[in-house]
Amino acid sequence: MTKLTHLIGIIKDKASQSKAALLSKRTTLSLLRATSHDCSAPPTSKHLDMLLSSGDGPRATASAAVEVLMDRLQGTNNAAVALKCLIAVHYIIRRGSFILQDQLSVYPNSGGRNYLNLSHFRHTTDPTTWQLSSWVRWFAQHIEQLLCASRVLGFFLGTAGDKENREDRASGLCNGDLLSEFDSLVALVEGLCKRPEPNGNLLVEEIVKLARGDWGVVQAEVRVRLNEFKERFGGFKFGEAVELVCCLKRLEQCEEKMLDTMDEARDLKLWDMVTLVKDMAEIELYREESKLRRDTPKVRVSESDRFSGRVLSNRHLLLFPSGRLL
Repeated sequence: MTKLTHLIGIIKDKASQSKAALLSKRTTLSLLRATSHDCSAPPTSKHLDMLLSSGDGPRATASAAVEVLMDRLQGTNNAAVALKCLIAVHYIIRRGSFILQDQLSVYPNSGGRNYLNLSHFRHTTDPTTWQLSSWVRWFAQHIEQLLCASRVLGFFLGTAGDKENREDRASGLCNGDLLSEFDSLVALVEGLCKRPEPNGNLLVEEIVKLARGDWGVVQAEVRVRLNEFKERFGGFKFGEAVELVCCLKRLEQCEEKMLDTMDEARDLKLWDMVTLVKDMAEIELYREESKLRRDTPKVRVSESDRFSGRVLSNRHLLLFPSGRLL
């Protein structure tokens, strides 16, 4: 980043913070301090905690805090500011109060897979901001997938309690709901595989650390569902078995990339479990397919019926210019 650009960023930060202080806007001031234009360092825990505390209180206060954060994110074309806003959003997902998380989950009302609308973000002032832009696009997509998975699961990842509680909850789900949850978790892992390569930037390193933490939580949820699938073999319908095999194959294809990018992914027992459950699911699929074929009634037709189907009636004949009837 050029010295002039860096200086302009500092001036913008000072001006915005001074205005917020004069207007006594506590939430806005906390946000501005946490999301400065400095691309060399991530927001401090102190500033993030101040931002979260500004959302404590009634629903209206939390809603205003989320709205200010999202307006800042949607209104900037600076990669450093966008990344810090996304870190703040992630902070709410993992550490925010229930009411803040609730307001985040319903913003905006339309929701959707691309509701942060940063898939085309570009900041091309210099090579540094160009590289940071790719991280903005990826981290925004990752957060969108986190929120989508949280909607499917019914809770924010990392807030489901201990292993026993998670297992009890999974055992009470029907096959369709369990498969939907597993599919959303696999989509999260696939998104983690698309992470750009780190460039030594401290802001990027903070995002890498957050992604590794997310992988640890996702890995635990995946294990719970793999164990539950093993208990249910023999009770899947044909369509459910097909969906399970497809999800497991997608997850298995992530192994190499995850081992390369995530130190925490080097627990080979997880991938051995994925392969084991996939093999069991394929056996289940073969069994259900054979059962389906056996139970499907066969329609017998006589030779005369088959022959009649090959005879063309006059209404099927076409007169071509050559004069031949076809």
